[in-house]
Amino acid sequence: MLFRSSNYDDSRVEPVVLPAKLPNLLINGSDGIAVGMATKIPPHNLGEVIDAAIHLIDKPRATSEDLMEFIHGPDFPTRGIIYDRKAILEAYLSGRGGVTTRGVATIDEKKIIITEIPYQVNKSELVIKMAELVTSKRIEGIRDIRDESSDRDGLRIVIELRNNAVPQKILNQLWRHTDLQKDYHLNMVALSEGLQPQIMSIKDILEGYVTHRNIVVVRRTKFDLKKAKDRAHILEGLVKALDNIDKIISTIKKSSDKADAHKNLVKKFNLSALQADAILEMKLQALAALERKKIEDELNEKKKIIKELTILLKDPKKIKEVIKNELSELKKQFGDERRTRVHSGKLKELAAEDMIPQEEAIISMSVDGYIKRIAPTVFRRQNRGGKGLRGSTLREADVLAHFIGAKTHDNILFFTDRGRVFQTKVYEIPAGTRIGKGKSIHNFLEMPNNEKISAIVAYSGDNKKADGYIVMATAMGVVKKTELDKFSNVRKSGIIAIKLSKEDSLKWVKLANRGDEIILNTTHGRAIRFKEADVRSMGRAASGVKGITLKKDDVVSSFDIINPKEKSNLLVVTANGYAKQTPLSEYKVQRRGGTGILTARITEKTGKLASSHVIINEEELLAISTHGQILKTGIKSVRKAGRATQGVRIMRMNKGDEIIGTVAL
Repeated sequence: MLFRSSNYDDSRVEPVVLPAKLPNLLINGSDGIAVGMATKIPPHNLGEVIDAAIHLIDKPRATSEDLMEFIHGPDFPTRGIIYDRKAILEAYLSGRGGVTTRGVATIDEKKIIITEIPYQVNKSELVIKMAELVTSKRIEGIRDIRDESSDRDGLRIVIELRNNAVPQKILNQLWRHTDLQKDYHLNMVALSEGLQPQIMSIKDILEGYVTHRNIVVVRRTKFDLKKAKDRAHILEGLVKALDNIDKIISTIKKSSDKADAHKNLVKKFNLSALQADAILEMKLQALAALERKKIEDELNEKKKIIKELTILLKDPKKIKEVIKNELSELKKQFGDERRTRVHSGKLKELAAEDMIPQEEAIISMSVDGYIKRIAPTVFRRQNRGGKGLRGSTLREADVLAHFIGAKTHDNILFFTDRGRVFQTKVYEIPAGTRIGKGKSIHNFLEMPNNEKISAIVAYSGDNKKADGYIVMATAMGVVKKTELDKFSNVRKSGIIAIKLSKEDSLKWVKLANRGDEIILNTTHGRAIRFKEADVRSMGRAASGVKGITLKKDDVVSSFDIINPKEKSNLLVVTANGYAKQTPLSEYKVQRRGGTGILTARITEKTGKLASSHVIINEEELLAISTHGQILKTGIKSVRKAGRATQGVRIMRMNKGDEIIGTVAL
């Protein structure tokens, strides 16, 4: 290895590398750009690097994976957190790769407090970026950003939030849109043998360091040995002079000058030139007994050192022990705790839903395809029999057609009357106000203009299990069951969900699990209850089987799924605002395809049966009319009654208006 070379004009020699006892390339890191190449090596923990180096000295065949048991990854002075142990290992094996870093932020009520930031992130620029995101309204809900402190003990950035803000949502947005989370890209290029640049693994760098230290210690030992021998040589001459001091003095006195004295001493006493010089420079105080003893003691000490250094040079194992001992001493003196914490797991990529709080939502949609998402809290509870609140402001010819409850992270499937299905996320549906008409569904679904949405189903990832099904029902009483997994990858342009006859149309879709039961209700107030097992599972392109035999002018008005293990009631709602609850125990389980039994007495006063719900733990009922009136009332206020009754009024309807949808919450 080259240690010294000539300078630019060949006028002098200068060092190429400094003989540092520590592998500073790893401990301090390096970041630079040259012509056609660049290097980016992060800083590391001193103690970890020393432990790895000692392990490599003891076991030269150790792999990079073995060394990574000691070096857990970069250790940045700005602390922070790094993720994905596997990715870190791959980067150190190849010499290239990315390490995801995050600052440290905690949520304290309506504040986000940042106490650590990623390495090489400028705090002032980070605060400015946050402010720009707030100004541009890419992040909403931040009231103030303060840089409270920044000194040798750390930093503190306080982000104050508005009362209606969701702290975790805003923190997720900061992770995604600022350098509070960033990737550090390793590119461990170093000069091999001091000449050739190449990408090195963690083992390559440590091997280079160990080789370098071995050369340094050998050269240092040789230097110390030569120095000790030179000094011992001088001391031997002084001892010889003291033993013959009278003759030495006589010889010097008889000499004509210093040069002649030097020549005479060398010749007469068999001394070297260096010994003769030392004798001529010797002070008279050296003649004292005590001074003589000092010279003799020093000579004995030098002889001892010469012996030890000679043995050291002959034994490579002892050279390694010297290197290890020096490293251990440095670790003891300068080692400290790791600053940057390491999470072995991979950091979950921030999806769009990570920016959205998980909240209850109401989805309403009109016949003309105007859809919106509203929070249930915008509706205040009213007593049974009220008129409700004004809902969507629709054009005169448009009426509301769908009304369902969901959560913002749920998947939502849109089924058309012609049996096609489209998919999106609930949070992707535009948020609206209670009286707003919403946005056209064609804005985010590639749906043909000649088809209308007839059913909407929302489900979370928890529903997606092996025994989960989509159950469909048509206006003509046909039912079909298909595994939910078959709807996991719905194209933007939609896929076929059911094959329909020309005179039939898809009306309702529900989620069901194995062992559930199905109940169909008709507009004339009849119902049939049968097991889901009576409907075999079919592919998406199948037509389905008969669920109920309909009488003249009768069509299916609603259907629901029953869990037979739960004690429940069937709540039915009629078009003119009447409702009642009936224990499901009054509905016998039949074979599918029958005509069913009476579920409500339908009269001109009640209007046709509009909807039904299996009630288990639900507490509130939201009812919406074609003119956009919305009523929220307690389910307990709807009294229980037998199957052959009309029920009680829950909502007073205006002339020409009727209930078209209900949601049980």
